[in-house]
Amino acid sequence: MKLAAIDIGTNSIHMIIVEAKNKDQFDVLMQEKEMVKLGEGVFASNIINERAFQAGIATIGRYVQLADQFGVDHIITSATSATREAKNGRDFLDTVITEVGLSPQLISGKEEAKLIFLAVRKAIELKGKRALVLDIGGGSTEAVTGDGNQVDYCKSMKLGVLRLLDLIGHQNPLSHEEIRKLRAHVRKTAEKVIGGALDKGFDFVIGTSGTIRSLGEACLEEQGNPSPESVNAERVPLAALEKLAEKLCSMTAEERGKVEGISTNRSDAVHLGAVLLVELLKLAGVKEITLSDASLREGMILDFLERHDEMLAAEIEGKNVKEKSCLLLANRYEVNVEEKLHVARLALQIFDQLKDIHGRGVQERQLLYHACIIYDIGLYVKFQDYHKHSRYLIFNSQLRGFTNEEVLLLGHLARYHRKAGPKRKHKKYRRLEKGQRSTLKLLAGILRIAVGLDKTKNQWVQHVYCLPSKDGITIKAFSEETPDLEIWEAQRFSDTLGKVLHREIEVELG
Repeated sequence: MKLAAIDIGTNSIHMIIVEAKNKDQFDVLMQEKEMVKLGEGVFASNIINERAFQAGIATIGRYVQLADQFGVDHIITSATSATREAKNGRDFLDTVITEVGLSPQLISGKEEAKLIFLAVRKAIELKGKRALVLDIGGGSTEAVTGDGNQVDYCKSMKLGVLRLLDLIGHQNPLSHEEIRKLRAHVRKTAEKVIGGALDKGFDFVIGTSGTIRSLGEACLEEQGNPSPESVNAERVPLAALEKLAEKLCSMTAEERGKVEGISTNRSDAVHLGAVLLVELLKLAGVKEITLSDASLREGMILDFLERHDEMLAAEIEGKNVKEKSCLLLANRYEVNVEEKLHVARLALQIFDQLKDIHGRGVQERQLLYHACIIYDIGLYVKFQDYHKHSRYLIFNSQLRGFTNEEVLLLGHLARYHRKAGPKRKHKKYRRLEKGQRSTLKLLAGILRIAVGLDKTKNQWVQHVYCLPSKDGITIKAFSEETPDLEIWEAQRFSDTLGKVLHREIEVELG
């Protein structure tokens, strides 16, 4: 299975595309990075500026196109500090959903730290030792301790290079007084967190993130050790970092961009990152740092594989592109696929047994089946009105293999699987063509009954038997238990199908 992880960070937006072998192993197919700087000015104004806003949307859209070209089955997306704190951060995420078709997960600093550690311990052999992992981002710095088996301490500090840049207010060389105040600010903010890490205990410090790796590479260059393609497991002395920090703070942004190992994209705030890193290492009481090229996005992949290990096999077994696409979408929004396949079995039994009455064929039957898998993905967003959230997500999830009309009907089937059935007063329903409305009412009517027959999620109703008569249809539900709630719910939602077939429907225990 091919997976992509997009990390919408405060400084950069990254994407990694991998091919998963199992829950513990994957091969990296490609990596992309764009220094969008969503957090530029955010920590002073609380607003993502228009340039960064549009650049971020364009970058994520390009990443999705690349993922599609690689045949990616699933895209995991997380957003961090800048979008958490900006007043228009939610607007940014909503735009990602509507224009790009992704639904990013807004993760906390602690969650971010845990995912980073998950990636680091796969990249560096801890050999029974304990590590303190530091990750300096644009808006926050994460500190996490643990060993090869577990994380036992996890904190996020409001110390990031762009946040510090907003605090300083300029990119020019720093005066001695500004450096003194900056060091004092870092120590005051980080002292308690690093103290907690010291209480837990660790044998060495590992540094990840672009800022730390750039500083490490610059030190390696200065020592005559050219930066390798990967800096993973390289060690850099604190003394070398102190010397580099002093040098960078005395330079202009243009001069910093010419230092070997430092890119021009980082020249605006990398000196602040250097001061930050030096103070953190001093607080930790260590004389060196071990570099790691692991990152949040690798952690996102590993976490996904761990949580979806059993479901991955089911996804891969999709009979065709449409089924696989729906299973992947259900997986993305953490749907219990087993429950949905049970609902699908009941819905298809009703469809097949009433075929002589409704006269529909294979195409409609498949549409009903696929709708059963994804009708409640909106629960991932919010319980209230989740049927409407489901429709929205289906419309914007770029389901593969389906025509635009099929996606349209799938979204409406999700919308009408509960609450009120299709009505002409509903604007979106009214926009459908006559044939589409007819198909929707029939399939929604069947879906509503099937969903009702699994009201308690116990899968008590194993099969149904439909007995048509001239004026009515009796649906007998067979169960080894007494599914009173299921019978009641299915009867309550039987009106839509009854109106379509012009018959009274009775649901009873078989």
